[in-house]
This record gives sequence, structure tokens and C-alpha cells, in this order.
Amino acid sequence: MTKEIPAPPQAAAASVPHQSFAALRHAGFRAYFIGGWLAMMADQVEHVISYWIVYQKFHSPALLGFAVVSHWTPFLLFSIYSGALADRFDPRRIIQCGMLIFMICSALWGFFFITGTLTPWIAAGILVFHGFAGVLWMPSAMLLLHDMVGPAHLQSAVRLNATGIWLGRLCGPILGSALLLGLGPIGGIFANILIYLPLTLWLWKAPYGPKFRTETHVSPRAALRGMADILATWKAILARPTIVLMTALAGGAALLVGNAYQAQMPGFAQDFHHGNAGVYYSLLLAADAAGALTAGIALESFGMLQARTRTALVIGGLWCAAIIGFALAPVYPVAVAFLFLAGFVELSFNAMAQTLVQLHAPADIRGRVIGFFNMFANGLRAFSGVTVGFGGALIGIHASLALSAAALFVLLMSLLAWAQRVAHHEASKAVPGAAAGG
Repeated sequence: MTKEIPAPPQAAAASVPHQSFAALRHAGFRAYFIGGWLAMMADQVEHVISYWIVYQKFHSPALLGFAVVSHWTPFLLFSIYSGALADRFDPRRIIQCGMLIFMICSALWGFFFITGTLTPWIAAGILVFHGFAGVLWMPSAMLLLHDMVGPAHLQSAVRLNATGIWLGRLCGPILGSALLLGLGPIGGIFANILIYLPLTLWLWKAPYGPKFRTETHVSPRAALRGMADILATWKAILARPTIVLMTALAGGAALLVGNAYQAQMPGFAQDFHHGNAGVYYSLLLAADAAGALTAGIALESFGMLQARTRTALVIGGLWCAAIIGFALAPVYPVAVAFLFLAGFVELSFNAMAQTLVQLHAPADIRGRVIGFFNMFANGLRAFSGVTVGFGGALIGIHASLALSAAALFVLLMSLLAWAQRVAHHEASKAVPGAAAGG
């Protein structure tokens, strides 16, 4: 049996005795977990209301696919720069800027709902602006997690943070539907602004960031000045196979499937021919999030599925199978079951990938490495709007989603084969004569 790709010295800190919900033992992480959950819930409330209005107004799968493209393009173009900002400046302030942009976006939706002047191009523009908020939030949040819990409990923090995000995705559709029905789209979208405030206010005095770090060997990085700095960071990443593999896993998932099928949920809900498509639309979104939430609780409780390269790739393959099952499900209950499974395994492999990238990243360029990872993991989601959204306009959203997930499965099996070759090569170097069968 070949060995797992060996971790660098900093990854050894993750090999500690299991403690259930270890990151929650840190007061700072508990506060961030609650604030992050609320912020993600607000993000989902905005999507529920805006996607529903856009679908009802324009009835276009291609437009919703374009909405995905316009929303994620900022991640593709600016994630590396956001990571460099997180290396150089206080990540708390960068996250606060992201929260402010989220609040402005909700206000803009409300304005155009009131005036009745929403157009497809205005909707896409708001989603682009919304994407910048995510770009500012994600790399800085990953650095802040490291500051709050350290490397020993980093996997727990990443997994619980992902659980909080999915909890927001679970509660968001429920709250979004309640606001949509109770206050209407205008009242609901303006009320949503308040949900971003707790995290924004807590970050003002949170005792984390550069001024509080004890890593004396890490000094603030200079600004990212051009292509030479980007290539130097890329060279450092290429020297670490685990980062390359996990970035390829996350990037492939984002490119071929991403979350484009969530934007198409109104169409999936109507295809099941139930009386109230709006309710079933929200329940489909909630099923995906419920599976991820269950995964976070179960994995943290029992210490299952520790972060390993090949395990992440295998679980990614299971996600492909679950997405194909959902796309081809003949009846609504089967679709819900596959979406629950998809959420469970998606949290599992994404948390592994993020943890491994952080643990293998050089400390002085950790933000830039995380930025590169997010450029692939989130930025390539822009093109999932092409594969699922525009493809859905040609052959139907069920067939386009199934074919996209099948293509991803082939890619992940290729990455798994490469990971095994790399592990065998590393084992051969570690054990003289192993390559010759000694």
C-alpha cells in the first residue's frame, strides 16, 4: 500500500488527539462562528429573494446562468490580490469592508424593486458587486481562523466554519421565504441588511490580526506588485503537490458544477409539477444545506474523515454521483435525498481541501496561497453558469447538470491516479530501494 503524501512540518500540528468540536473551545472562534453564520444566512436571504424575483420577471435559465457568471467572476480576477491584502493588512478590516458591500447590495436590490426598474443588466451588475464582498471576506477569514485557533485546531475550525456557512445556507432559504411571504420582496430585502451587523461590529475590537500574532518569524509582506510576484507565489505552490491537488479538486468542482444548480432551483422545483413551486424551491435548497450541517456535526463529534489528500478526492467523486442522482431523479423525494447526500459529502471534501492548503502553505505567504486557492475554488464557479445554465438552455437543466458532474468525476479520478503516483514517488525517496521493489 502506498503512503499518503507526506505533510510538511507545519502540518504535524494537526496530528493531535481528537477533541469533539475543538475549535469551539476558543471564545473568539465561538463569536466568529455566530457572526459568520448570520452573515452567510443574510447572503442566502438575498439570493432567495433576488433569484426568485429575477426568475419570475424574466423566466430565463440563461439569465440565471449569466447571474452565476457575473457573481463569481470577481473571485477569478481578484482572489490573489485579496490574499495579498490579507497578508499585508488587518484581516478584520478587510472583512468589514466586505460586509459593507453586502449591505449596499441588499439596499440596491430594494431600490430597484421599489422603482420597478430592474433589468437583466442591472441584476448582473449587483451580483458582480456582491461578488467583490465575497472576495474580500474569504481569504481574510481563513487567516483569521488560523489566528483564533492555531494550527493544532485548524481542521476543526475550518470544518466548523464550513458548517456555519452551510447552517446559514440552511436557515437562509427558510428565513428568506418567510421574509418574502411576510414582508414582501421590498421589506424582506431591506430587513436583511440588519443581519450583517453582528459580525461587522464584533470585528471592530476582536483581539486577532497582525498586532496580536506571536509568529515572530513572519513579517508583513510587501504589496503584490505585478506578474513577477504572482509567478513567485505560483512557483512556491507548485513545489507542494498537496496544494496543487487540492486546488485542482476545488477548481474542477467549481468549474464544472459549482453552485450553478442552486440558481436553477426554481426550474427544478417547477419540473416536479407540485402546486407551490416556491415552497418546494426553498425545500430543495434546504436539503443540500441540511446534509452539510449533518456532516459537520457528525464529523466533529466522532473525529471521522481526517484531512488526507486521496480521501478528499474520493469523497469528491461521491459528490459527483450524488449530483448526477439529483439531476436525473424521477420524483421529488428522491431528489431531496440526493441533495442531502450531496451536501454531506461536499462539506467533507471542501473542508479537507481548505485545511490541507492552509497547513501546507508557507506562513509568510499564507494569504496569497489561500487567495490562489479561492481563485480556483470560487472564481471558476463563474463558468459553471455556462456548463449548467447556458447548457440548460440548450439541452435542459437536468441533462446539463448530469453531464457536468460526470465530466468532473472523470477529472477527479485522474487526479486520484496522479496523487497515488506522487505518493509512491515520495515513499521511494524516503525508503531507499523502494522504487526497485526493495
